[in-house]
Amino acid sequence: MRALLLLLAAGLPLPLLAQTGQPAAAAASNIGSTSLAAQLSQLALGLLVVVGLIFALGWLLRRVGPMAGQGGQHIRLLSSLPLGPRDRLLLVDVGGTQMLLGASPGRINTLHVFEQPVADLSQAAAGNSDFARKLQAILKRDQTP
Repeated sequence: MRALLLLLAAGLPLPLLAQTGQPAAAAASNIGSTSLAAQLSQLALGLLVVVGLIFALGWLLRRVGPMAGQGGQHIRLLSSLPLGPRDRLLLVDVGGTQMLLGASPGRINTLHVFEQPVADLSQAAAGNSDFARKLQAILKRDQTP
């Protein structure tokens, strides 16, 4: 009796209820469960698309973005010396010319341009590749069970 009063209060006409042949609560639950299942599947599909886009963009940024290989660059940082929490000295090679730069927040000053190279580029490159080799060895060792 309460269900009938609730349906009447909701504005459903009695002849419509008599034609269905099902109790009103059962008909409402079938419609709700079908709709809920459709909504959940749509939500899951949308979530998979978004996660897939995130992975695809991450892969693309690694291939062509700032994290891509830096071969062929003409500017190299040879050495860095921190002077304080935010200031540092940088030894930079630009096309074969070595410069000493002072870097602080919001400003970079050229302190000296060297006539003769101060640091050997082959040693700097070997040091970087040696570090890269050691890092790769550590990462591979951690991945193997």
